[in-house]
Amino acid sequence: MSLLKTTISICAVLTSLSISAWGQRPSDTFLSGLPIIRHSETRSISAENPKGEKGGGATAIPDKNNPASDLGAPWKVRPCITLPKLETTTLAEIDGPGVIQHIWITVDTKAYRDCILRFYWDDEPNPSVEVPLGDFFATAHNSRYKINSIMVAVNPSGGFNSFWPMPFRKKARITVENQRPEPIDGFFYQITYALEPVPESAGYFHAQWRRSLTTREHPEHTLLDGVEGEGQYVGTFLAWEQLSDGWWGEGEIKFFLDGDQKHPTINGTGTEDYFGGAWGFGDTFSSLFSGYPFESHKAGFIPKHSLYRWHVLDPIRFEKNLRVTIQALGWWPNGKFQPLTDDISSVSYWYQKDPHKPFPPLLDRSARFPR
Repeated sequence: MSLLKTTISICAVLTSLSISAWGQRPSDTFLSGLPIIRHSETRSISAENPKGEKGGGATAIPDKNNPASDLGAPWKVRPCITLPKLETTTLAEIDGPGVIQHIWITVDTKAYRDCILRFYWDDEPNPSVEVPLGDFFATAHNSRYKINSIMVAVNPSGGFNSFWPMPFRKKARITVENQRPEPIDGFFYQITYALEPVPESAGYFHAQWRRSLTTREHPEHTLLDGVEGEGQYVGTFLAWEQLSDGWWGEGEIKFFLDGDQKHPTINGTGTEDYFGGAWGFGDTFSSLFSGYPFESHKAGFIPKHSLYRWHVLDPIRFEKNLRVTIQALGWWPNGKFQPLTDDISSVSYWYQKDPHKPFPPLLDRSARFPR
């Protein structure tokens, strides 16, 4: 009975998710809509079909050194690519309208912070997504760990999956920049999308990465600032590195909406509370909408933590502007809050109507390098 109830609950959530995302009837969406024949064209881009063309897959011809040389086309000839050193590679360039439905990537861990994903919608010159590869999939600390959530799944061993719907009207372009001084071999990817009309009310997907060192004088990390326009905040990923022992998560997250100055409209009660836990976690977990999938307390290394929270059924809506911060607080032995100097990086995920303001300059490779 427990498994049955869980399955029913997940089905209800997924149906509700699709309805809230697109504003359509249940009969048109997700699980209840699977039998419905829609006027939509499914395409998928990979190394075997880099343009996503109809009938364009498995056309590569193997040379004598290729594992498929005894088989020839159309067998497994070009499943991956090499990212040239210090260059940007275009993974996808798609004419719309349409919506990206699923992105799968796997690569060596050395690419996680040294490769930058950028997504451009329509004719905008500035990226709407600019995030280190691993962090985009809620993975940091140069480590591999599993995530079993509804919007991001990381499966053994290092299979990155994104299920964020990403609509575009004119064009979508996805690039990856290899900032390492060496090529990266074995970059596997698949980008699946639907060519179909996009509702007028649909916003564009955005994601931004930030990193800061909090101070005793100002123990606060800014996740997002300078967002202007109308939209909704839908997700947070934090990679937290402690620079002192003890409990690190007493701080509160704050959402400053539509002109809030000193005092936020939405105020959390503690770090573990915001990520769906309680009383200092006590254990790692990964669930549909929130998780604490990774912690490390290895001898000789600073403590590290990864956390995610997806606002899928509870998006935080704004009409004019948005700023998001989180405090870094612990405890002094005398029972007073201790301001912490910690190393915090984050990814914020949101939808908004474009054009958007350009992001702050991304930190260079040396400033992103994980310990």
